[in-house]
Amino acid sequence: MTPKDPVARPRPWRRRVLLGAWLTAAAIICVRAVQIQVVQSQQWRAVAEAQHRRDEEIVAARGSVLDRDGTPLAVSRERFSVGIAPNELINVEAARSLLSDALGISSLLATQLTSPERRWSVVPGRYPPAVRQQLNGVRGIHVTRELQRYHPLGDLSDGVLGLVRDNTGSGGVEQAFQELLSGHPGQVVVARDNVGREIPGERILVEPPRPGGEVVLTLDMDLQEIALEALKEAIERTEARGGDVLITDPHTGEVLAFVSILDGRFASLSAINTPFEPGSTLKPFTVAGLLKHDIIALDDTIDVADGDWTFAGRTITRHHQGRMTVADALRVSSNVGIAQAAQPMTRAQQYENLRDFGFGGLTGIEIPGEVRGTLRRPDLWTGQSPASLAIGYEVSVTSLQMAMAYGALANGGRLMQPRLVREIRNSDGTVLERFEPRVIRQVISPRVASSVSRVLEDVVEDGTGKSARLGSFRVAGKSGTSRLYSADVGYEAGAYFSSFVGYFPAEAPQLVVFVKLDRPEGAYYGGAVAAPVTRATMEAALAARATPLDRAALLNATRVSTTPVARPAALFASVPITAPVSSAKDMAFPVGLPTDESPRLGSVVPIPDVSGLPSRVAVRRLHALGLRVSRARPGEILGTEPAAGTHVLRGDTIRLKVRRRIDD
Repeated sequence: MTPKDPVARPRPWRRRVLLGAWLTAAAIICVRAVQIQVVQSQQWRAVAEAQHRRDEEIVAARGSVLDRDGTPLAVSRERFSVGIAPNELINVEAARSLLSDALGISSLLATQLTSPERRWSVVPGRYPPAVRQQLNGVRGIHVTRELQRYHPLGDLSDGVLGLVRDNTGSGGVEQAFQELLSGHPGQVVVARDNVGREIPGERILVEPPRPGGEVVLTLDMDLQEIALEALKEAIERTEARGGDVLITDPHTGEVLAFVSILDGRFASLSAINTPFEPGSTLKPFTVAGLLKHDIIALDDTIDVADGDWTFAGRTITRHHQGRMTVADALRVSSNVGIAQAAQPMTRAQQYENLRDFGFGGLTGIEIPGEVRGTLRRPDLWTGQSPASLAIGYEVSVTSLQMAMAYGALANGGRLMQPRLVREIRNSDGTVLERFEPRVIRQVISPRVASSVSRVLEDVVEDGTGKSARLGSFRVAGKSGTSRLYSADVGYEAGAYFSSFVGYFPAEAPQLVVFVKLDRPEGAYYGGAVAAPVTRATMEAALAARATPLDRAALLNATRVSTTPVARPAALFASVPITAPVSSAKDMAFPVGLPTDESPRLGSVVPIPDVSGLPSRVAVRRLHALGLRVSRARPGEILGTEPAAGTHVLRGDTIRLKVRRRIDD
C-alpha cells in the first residue's frame, strides 16, 4: 500500500477555512464599499472636497473716517504681502529675476529669499495690487491680500481716530464705531492641488464682502493743524510734559480741534481721561452761581483786608488788599475775594451749580475713555471745602468739561453736549444718521452769562489774561494755575498745570479755545504760558481762509482802526502795513496790534522757509504763525515774498512763489 502525500492532498477542512476567510473579507469589502459609496457618500464627498477646496474669508474694506469737509483722515488701502517657498520653485533664476523686477528688491535679497536652505521666506514690506497681477500663479510664490489702515494726513488726529489691529478698532473713533466701520466679510472657495497649493484661476466667489460705512467728524483740519502746531511749540518752549488744546463751537457743541500730547505721544486723549484741579479757571462759575441765586451783585464790595483770610483753619493768601468789587475780584483773580464772596452760598447751591455746569459727570462725547473727574457730594465735604471749591480746588475736571462749561458762558447759558461726529453713512454714501446739536440744560440765564462774560473781557483787557489779547477783536477768558495732586504723595512740589480758556469775539462768540500745559518748567502761571498759546491759536484761525468762521459777522465785531499802526522803523522798515478791512469775500482780518499799542511780545514772527513744500502744507504752516497767504495754485513752493527769515507782524499777507507745472 502506497503512503499518501500530505502536501499534494490538503485536508478538506483547511480549504473550507481559507474559502470562508476569503468570502468574509470579500463581504466586508463589499459592505464597506456600499457604506462609503451609498450610505456615507455625502460625508466622504465632503472630505474629498475639503482636501481640494477650502473656504476662505474675504476681509471687508474698512470704512473711512472723514473730517467735516470730507477730507479722508483714516482709510483702508489694499496691500499684498509676499511669501516664498523655495522648494516649490520650478525655475529659481527666473523667480529671482521676477521678484527683483516686480518688488524692486535687490538681486542679493532675491537670492537670499529663494535659497534652497530655507523652507519659507517672507519679503519685507507691503505692496500695491499691481504686484499680485505680476506674481500670482507662479509656483512657489504666495501673494496674500491685506487691508492696511492709513492716515493720509499723518499723525494730525491719531488720538481721536484710534488704532486698528486685525480689523478691530482700538481707542478713539475706530473703537466707538467698530461695527459700522468693519463691514461684513465675504467668502470664497479656493481650489488646491494634491499637495495643497492653490490652483490659479480656480476661485469661486460665494459671498462678496460688504464694505464698512463712513464716519464724518466735526473736526476742521485747518484748526486741528493750528492747534497741534501751537501745542507742540508751547511744549517745546516751556519744556512741559504735555498738554491739551481744544477748539469748540459754543453754539453747537461741535469739537473743531482736539489735540492732546503726553510724553511725546500724539495719540494721547488726556483732554478726556486726565482730570486736574482747575484753579482760577473755575472762579467764573462761582460768580455765575452767586448771580444766578441773586446772592450778590458784581458791584458789591468785599473787604480782603491785608490779603490773608483764615477760614476753617486754612489761610488763603493773595497779594490784593483793601476793598474791591466782586467783578474786580474776578478780574484780578483774588482767591480771598472770590472765597469770601461765595460764603453766603449753601453747600447744596454750590454743589448743584458746579454739577449743572457739567463738572463731576460725563460729557457724552462719542469716543471711549472719558472720565468724570471728581466732585464730591456735600455730605463728604470738610469745613474748608466751600472756600476751596470756590477757587477751583477739591474738584478735578477734564479739559473737555472746561471747554464745554465756558461754551455755556459764551452762548447765553446753555450747556451743550460735545459733538465729535457729524453723521454716519452707509458704504454707498447714504446718510444713516445725522447728529444735531443737543442742549443738556439751561444752566444760567442769558443775563447772567452776559454779565460774567463782560468781566471776562476785562480779565483779558486789563487783568490776568492780557497775554491772550487780540488786536482785532475783544476776547473773554480766564487763566488758571494749579498744583499737581496725586493720592500717593499729595501736592507735588514744583509741578503745576497751567491753563487758559478764551472765546471770541467776546460780544458774539464763534470759537472757544482751551489750552492746558502739563508741568511746564520755569514760568508756570496760566496767564504767562497758556494765554499766549490761546492768542496764537486765535490769530492763526483768523488768518486761515478755510476755517469755519462767519466772516461777515466778524467784520461787525472788529475793533481795528483803519489808521496805520505805528511800528518802530528799524524793526519794520521793510514790512508793508496791513490794508484796512473792506469786505468779507476773502479773509482780510488784521490780527496784529490795536491802534496806539506798542508791539507785544510774540506779535512779530519770522517768515519760515517753506521752499520745496507742497502749497497746501506751506499755507498751513504760515497760517499756524498767524500769517495770511495770498491765493496760490497747487504745486511746489519755490519761495515767498517777503523772503524767508524776514520779520513781519502776525496778520500780514505772504505771497507764495509756486513752481509752474508742465500741464499748467
